[in-house]
Amino acid sequence: MLTGKQRAYLRKLSHNIDPIFQIGKNGIEENFLKQVEEALEKRELIKIKVLENSGLEAREASDFICKEVKCDGIQAIGSKMVLYKQSKKNPKIEVPKK
Repeated sequence: MLTGKQRAYLRKLSHNIDPIFQIGKNGIEENFLKQVEEALEKRELIKIKVLENSGLEAREASDFICKEVKCDGIQAIGSKMVLYKQSKKNPKIEVPKK
């Protein structure tokens, strides 16, 4: 579980990154979750865009993905969400201590 200070730091880092995934009319499928998990292992911090035709809100999509992939939802604003999970093999982001 991340503290407010850690979340703020990760939000700052995510400001300049572009969404690498989109959730569309097919919603969140098993293959999508697998790709998100692989991307989190490589990058640790990713941004996802939720398209209007998906029928999902960014917050509910973020909560579902976080539960399935066991990652932390950093932010969900409008149609975008930011997710974080520390890499097991090659951690790159140094999150401030509590």
